[in-house]
Amino acid sequence: MPPKPRLRPLPAKLPAGLVRTTGTAKVALTFDDGPDPAWTPKVLDRLKAAKVTATFCVVGTQVRKHPGLLRRIVREGHQLCNHSWNHDLDLARRPVAEIRADLVRTNREIRRAVPKAKVPFYRQPGGRWTAEVVKVAKQLDMRSLHWTVDPQDWAKPTAATIEKRVKRSARPGAVVLLHDGGGNRAATLAACAKVIAGLKRDHGVARLT
Repeated sequence: MPPKPRLRPLPAKLPAGLVRTTGTAKVALTFDDGPDPAWTPKVLDRLKAAKVTATFCVVGTQVRKHPGLLRRIVREGHQLCNHSWNHDLDLARRPVAEIRADLVRTNREIRRAVPKAKVPFYRQPGGRWTAEVVKVAKQLDMRSLHWTVDPQDWAKPTAATIEKRVKRSARPGAVVLLHDGGGNRAATLAACAKVIAGLKRDHGVARLT
């Protein structure tokens, strides 16, 4: 067997070309790692109750398992973001052909669930960006979406801690990172109503453009 290609090193700082703000005073909500049958429907219910839309950064393997949830996300006016096929943290460090194949496969699965779905964004798992993945995403007509507020809800802090971290870090134009998949998201769900209400009150919530 030929040796596996070596992973390229991560850059010391984030590469150019990342979307890190909404470009307006309003903030944007993003949810990663779904769709998940336990949590995504409940997150969608909270968003609907608050009359706000979000961007869902979806994983290809999850879309394949739960295409109906993807259809609901789109039907309720939310935006889609490609979050790789199986959440490979090292994807951006792999050969360019592998990166491209992964992103294309994920978009194909999204469009199998929702033909003609718009996928304007790509988000690298773990925020472990390289210039190469940004370039491939751009070639596939996707902008690379980072974030400005990370309450680290994936580490399962309490709902109160998630609320406090978002409130403390949110500035006009912020992109807020939350999760609706990838594990038990009970605390994120519990924080949702207050987080959304606070952001609406302090900044306004808008979808990314």
